[in-house]
Amino acid sequence: MTSETLWYANRATGAVCLVLFTVVVLLGIAVRLRGRIPGLPRFGTVTLHRTLSLSATAFLAPHIAFAVIDDYVDITVLDVLVPFASEHQPLWLGLGTVAFDLMLAVLVTSLLRERVGHRTWRAVHWLAYASWPIALIHGVGIGTDTGSDWMTWLTVACVAAVVTAFGLRLAHSARAARRTPAALLRTAEGARP
Repeated sequence: MTSETLWYANRATGAVCLVLFTVVVLLGIAVRLRGRIPGLPRFGTVTLHRTLSLSATAFLAPHIAFAVIDDYVDITVLDVLVPFASEHQPLWLGLGTVAFDLMLAVLVTSLLRERVGHRTWRAVHWLAYASWPIALIHGVGIGTDTGSDWMTWLTVACVAAVVTAFGLRLAHSARAARRTPAALLRTAEGARP
Protein backbone atom coordinates (compact mmCIF):
# COMPACT_ATOMS: atom_id res chain seq x y z
CA MET A 1 0.00 0.00 0.00
CA THR A 2 1.18 3.49 -0.74
CA SER A 3 1.54 6.09 1.97
CA GLU A 4 -1.40 7.99 0.47
CA THR A 5 -3.60 4.89 0.60
CA LEU A 6 -2.63 4.26 4.23
CA TRP A 7 -3.41 7.89 5.05
CA TYR A 8 -6.90 7.65 3.51
CA ALA A 9 -7.49 4.29 5.20
CA ASN A 10 -6.43 5.73 8.56
CA ARG A 11 -8.76 8.71 8.14
CA ALA A 12 -11.66 6.51 7.10
CA THR A 13 -11.21 4.02 9.93
CA GLY A 14 -10.91 6.87 12.43
CA ALA A 15 -14.24 8.33 11.31
CA VAL A 16 -15.92 4.92 11.35
CA CYS A 17 -14.52 4.27 14.85
CA LEU A 18 -16.05 7.54 16.04
CA VAL A 19 -19.47 6.47 14.77
CA LEU A 20 -19.20 2.88 16.05
CA PHE A 21 -17.99 3.84 19.52
CA THR A 22 -20.68 6.54 19.71
CA VAL A 23 -23.34 3.90 18.98
CA VAL A 24 -21.71 1.60 21.57
CA VAL A 25 -21.95 4.35 24.22
CA LEU A 26 -25.57 5.06 23.26
CA LEU A 27 -26.46 1.37 23.47
CA GLY A 28 -24.64 1.07 26.80
CA ILE A 29 -26.74 3.89 28.21
CA ALA A 30 -29.89 2.30 26.75
CA VAL A 31 -29.00 -1.00 28.41
CA ARG A 32 -28.48 0.74 31.74
CA LEU A 33 -31.82 2.51 31.41
CA ARG A 34 -33.40 -0.83 30.53
CA GLY A 35 -34.28 0.59 27.15
CA ARG A 36 -35.25 -1.35 24.10
CA ILE A 37 -34.65 -0.81 20.45
CA PRO A 38 -37.94 -1.09 18.54
CA GLY A 39 -38.30 -4.60 17.19
CA LEU A 40 -35.77 -6.09 19.64
CA PRO A 41 -36.37 -7.61 23.03
CA ARG A 42 -34.36 -6.14 25.92
CA PHE A 43 -31.72 -8.86 25.68
CA GLY A 44 -31.38 -7.89 22.01
CA THR A 45 -30.20 -4.42 23.05
CA VAL A 46 -27.64 -5.99 25.39
CA THR A 47 -26.47 -8.39 22.69
CA LEU A 48 -26.24 -5.59 20.12
CA HIS A 49 -24.22 -3.48 22.59
CA ARG A 50 -21.76 -6.34 23.16
CA THR A 51 -21.50 -7.24 19.48
CA LEU A 52 -20.95 -3.65 18.37
CA SER A 53 -18.39 -3.17 21.14
CA LEU A 54 -16.35 -6.05 19.78
CA SER A 55 -16.88 -4.87 16.20
CA ALA A 56 -15.78 -1.33 17.04
CA THR A 57 -12.69 -2.69 18.77
CA ALA A 58 -11.95 -4.89 15.78
CA PHE A 59 -12.31 -1.83 13.53
CA LEU A 60 -9.93 0.12 15.77
CA ALA A 61 -7.18 -2.42 15.08
CA PRO A 62 -6.72 -1.40 11.41
CA HIS A 63 -6.93 2.28 12.38
CA ILE A 64 -3.96 1.77 14.68
CA ALA A 65 -2.18 -0.55 12.26
CA PHE A 66 -2.46 1.94 9.38
CA ALA A 67 -0.94 4.66 11.59
CA VAL A 68 2.00 2.43 12.55
CA ILE A 69 2.59 1.03 9.04
CA ASP A 70 2.44 4.42 7.31
CA ASP A 71 6.00 5.67 7.07
CA TYR A 72 4.97 9.27 6.42
CA VAL A 73 4.84 9.80 10.19
CA ASP A 74 6.94 7.81 12.64
CA ILE A 75 4.45 6.17 15.01
CA THR A 76 5.70 3.03 16.74
CA VAL A 77 3.97 0.19 18.56
CA LEU A 78 5.36 1.69 21.80
CA ASP A 79 3.55 4.95 20.97
CA VAL A 80 0.31 2.98 20.64
CA LEU A 81 0.67 1.42 24.09
CA VAL A 82 2.48 4.06 26.17
CA PRO A 83 0.71 7.43 26.40
CA PHE A 84 2.60 10.58 25.41
CA ALA A 85 5.75 8.66 24.36
CA SER A 86 5.54 9.66 20.71
CA GLU A 87 7.67 12.36 19.17
CA HIS A 88 4.88 13.04 16.65
CA GLN A 89 2.15 15.20 18.21
CA PRO A 90 2.66 13.67 21.66
CA LEU A 91 -0.43 15.25 23.25
CA TRP A 92 -2.96 14.25 20.58
CA LEU A 93 -1.47 10.82 19.94
CA GLY A 94 -1.08 10.30 23.69
CA LEU A 95 -4.78 10.99 24.22
CA GLY A 96 -5.56 8.34 21.61
CA THR A 97 -3.30 5.94 23.49
CA VAL A 98 -5.01 6.73 26.81
CA ALA A 99 -8.43 6.14 25.22
CA PHE A 100 -7.18 2.88 23.71
CA ASP A 101 -5.73 1.70 27.04
CA LEU A 102 -8.98 2.54 28.88
CA MET A 103 -11.00 0.79 26.20
CA LEU A 104 -8.76 -2.29 26.46
CA ALA A 105 -9.37 -2.41 30.21
CA VAL A 106 -13.14 -2.29 29.59
CA LEU A 107 -12.90 -4.94 26.88
CA VAL A 108 -10.73 -7.35 28.88
CA THR A 109 -12.86 -7.11 32.02
CA SER A 110 -16.01 -7.52 29.92
CA LEU A 111 -14.65 -10.68 28.33
CA LEU A 112 -13.62 -11.95 31.79
CA ARG A 113 -16.74 -10.69 33.55
CA GLU A 114 -17.55 -14.05 35.13
CA ARG A 115 -14.02 -14.35 36.54
CA VAL A 116 -13.47 -10.80 37.79
CA GLY A 117 -16.92 -10.46 39.31
CA HIS A 118 -19.70 -7.98 38.74
CA ARG A 119 -18.35 -5.27 41.07
CA THR A 120 -14.92 -5.20 39.43
CA TRP A 121 -16.40 -5.34 35.96
CA ARG A 122 -18.81 -2.50 36.76
CA ALA A 123 -16.09 -0.33 38.29
CA VAL A 124 -13.83 -0.77 35.27
CA HIS A 125 -16.75 -0.40 32.85
CA TRP A 126 -17.18 3.19 34.04
CA LEU A 127 -13.92 3.91 32.18
CA ALA A 128 -15.94 3.77 28.96
CA TYR A 129 -17.41 7.13 29.96
CA ALA A 130 -13.86 8.52 30.01
CA SER A 131 -12.58 6.66 26.96
CA TRP A 132 -15.12 8.07 24.50
CA PRO A 133 -14.50 11.80 25.05
CA ILE A 134 -10.73 11.28 25.25
CA ALA A 135 -10.84 9.44 21.91
CA LEU A 136 -13.01 12.22 20.50
CA ILE A 137 -10.51 14.87 21.59
CA HIS A 138 -7.71 12.75 20.09
CA GLY A 139 -9.53 12.72 16.76
CA VAL A 140 -10.28 16.43 16.81
CA GLY A 141 -6.69 17.25 17.73
CA ILE A 142 -4.82 14.97 15.36
CA GLY A 143 -7.37 14.36 12.60
CA THR A 144 -6.52 15.86 9.27
CA ASP A 145 -10.24 16.16 8.47
CA THR A 146 -10.95 18.32 11.49
CA GLY A 147 -12.53 21.49 10.21
CA SER A 148 -13.96 19.93 7.05
CA ASP A 149 -17.72 20.30 6.90
CA TRP A 150 -18.50 16.59 6.83
CA MET A 151 -16.26 15.81 9.82
CA THR A 152 -17.51 18.80 11.79
CA TRP A 153 -21.14 17.70 11.32
CA LEU A 154 -20.28 14.08 12.12
CA THR A 155 -18.51 15.12 15.31
CA VAL A 156 -21.30 17.50 16.34
CA ALA A 157 -23.92 14.78 15.75
CA CYS A 158 -21.96 12.23 17.79
CA VAL A 159 -21.39 14.67 20.65
CA ALA A 160 -25.04 15.78 20.65
CA ALA A 161 -26.25 12.17 20.74
CA VAL A 162 -23.95 11.19 23.61
CA VAL A 163 -24.61 14.36 25.63
CA THR A 164 -28.38 13.85 25.22
CA ALA A 165 -28.17 10.18 26.23
CA PHE A 166 -25.91 10.99 29.16
CA GLY A 167 -28.33 13.72 30.27
CA LEU A 168 -31.17 11.19 30.17
CA ARG A 169 -29.01 8.78 32.17
CA LEU A 170 -28.31 11.42 34.83
CA ALA A 171 -31.99 12.44 34.99
CA HIS A 172 -33.01 8.80 35.40
CA SER A 173 -30.46 8.34 38.21
CA ALA A 174 -31.66 11.51 39.95
CA ARG A 175 -35.29 10.36 39.77
CA ALA A 176 -34.34 6.93 41.13
CA ALA A 177 -32.39 8.54 43.99
CA ARG A 178 -35.38 10.74 44.92
CA ARG A 179 -37.78 7.78 44.84
CA THR A 180 -35.63 5.52 47.00
CA PRO A 181 -35.82 7.54 50.27
CA ALA A 182 -39.56 8.10 49.82
CA ALA A 183 -40.13 4.39 49.21
CA LEU A 184 -38.07 3.51 52.29
CA LEU A 185 -40.06 5.99 54.38
CA ARG A 186 -43.38 4.55 53.16
CA THR A 187 -42.17 1.04 53.94
CA ALA A 188 -41.02 2.06 57.40
CA GLU A 189 -44.30 3.85 58.13
CA GLY A 190 -46.29 0.84 56.94
CA ALA A 191 -44.33 -1.46 59.25
CA ARG A 192 -45.14 0.58 62.37
CA PRO A 193 -47.62 -0.97 64.78
